Amino acid sequence: MLDSVSKHILEEVADIHETPIGAYNFRVDGKSAGRQTTANIDITSKTDKPGIDVRIKPGTKHESVHIPVVLAESGIRETVYNDFYVGEDADVVIVAGCGIHNCGNQDSEHDGVHRFFLGKNSRIKYIEKHYGEGDGNGRRILNPVTEMYMEEGAVAELEMVQIKGVDSTKRTTVAKLDKDARLVVRERLMTHGSQYALSEYTVEMNGEGSSVDLVSRSVAREDSTQDYRSKVVGNAACAGHTECDAIIMDNAHVYATPELDANCIDAQLIHEAAIGKIAGEQLTKLMTLGLTESEAEEQIINGFLK
Repeated sequence: MLDSVSKHILEEVADIHETPIGAYNFRVDGKSAGRQTTANIDITSKTDKPGIDVRIKPGTKHESVHIPVVLAESGIRETVYNDFYVGEDADVVIVAGCGIHNCGNQDSEHDGVHRFFLGKNSRIKYIEKHYGEGDGNGRRILNPVTEMYMEEGAVAELEMVQIKGVDSTKRTTVAKLDKDARLVVRERLMTHGSQYALSEYTVEMNGEGSSVDLVSRSVAREDSTQDYRSKVVGNAACAGHTECDAIIMDNAHVYATPELDANCIDAQLIHEAAIGKIAGEQLTKLMTLGLTESEAEEQIINGFLK
């Protein structure tokens, strides 16, 4: 049975309000807290290290896998390795994410290493949300690693979200695309206090017709620091786009380093980066409608991060 804290965090990171339909694996405070498989999706525990193997049969459609993690005890530090094998022509949704509730004085840390092996013409939508809460002095630390290996015609849509309560995060994403594979990434991030967030993406397009569209939107508040790094490599006739848009507030610090590497005459690569404050005219317009300045700021930020 999950306690009220764990249930609340599951709602925040995976939108789980009751036991989900389909395959799932819940991990709470370093231990398995529930698992279900289906005829098409099998989940097994690794025998050599913490983590699971998720195997999705070829042709599987309209199914989902939920694999959220909760840390509710202060002082837990773990690294978990999860591998996903997606069969040819499958089309599934995978919901991950980690929430930390830390009311103690020790740091709590979850490092998740997720590897995806996408078969020919398969498709996934992958949602990863990170969340932290608690009034203790211990830090809430999350360091996710995502590796994507995409065969011909595979499609992956990644939604990476971190909006609240994580003191330190280093997000590393690596992808290798074969012929006609397509990767779409949408990152949303907000930091405050003295939080630090590093987002690092490296995408190699090795097959003709492959493409990537990588967009990060972030808000840095108070004394927080954000560091965005992306490298898009075109090794064939391909199309790549990386974009970073950031709102900076208070005494925050934002770095943005988009990098392009073209190794083929037919590689079409584009990068964009923009960092700026909230425009005064936006605030004024909303304040004429009756909002306070702080309310107007929140409205703009919420719209920007949608």
